[in-house]
Amino acid sequence: QVQLVESGGGLVQAGGSLRLSCTASRSIFSINYMAWYRQAPGKQRELVANLSNGGYVNYADSVKGRFTFSRDNAKNTVYLQMNSLKPEDTGVYYCYARVPGNFASWGQGTQVTVSS
Repeated sequence: QVQLVESGGGLVQAGGSLRLSCTASRSIFSINYMAWYRQAPGKQRELVANLSNGGYVNYADSVKGRFTFSRDNAKNTVYLQMNSLKPEDTGVYYCYARVPGNFASWGQGTQVTVSS
C-alpha cells in the first residue's frame, strides 16, 4: 500500500494561483494510478485530474487549461498547479493512488478557498 501526504492549500483571491503537492511513501513508478479529487461543501467528491502509469493526464472539463498535473519522480511527489482560480474551485482537495493489487489510498485532504 501507499501513504499520501498533501500540502499547499490555502486562501487565494479569484484569478490567483496555488500549487498542491502530494508525496507518496513509495516510488511513483510502483503506483499504477494517481489522481486529484475535490469536494465542495454539500457536494460529492469529484475527479479533477488523473495520471496513468503510462504518463497520460486527463482533466475535468471545468479545470482544463487552468490546472496542470505534474510529477517529480525523484521526490515521489505529484503536483497540481492551479491557475486562474475561481470561487467554484473552493473545496477540500484529495490525492488518490492505486497500487498493484488494487489497493487504494487517499491523502488527508487540503483546503483550497478562493474568494471573489
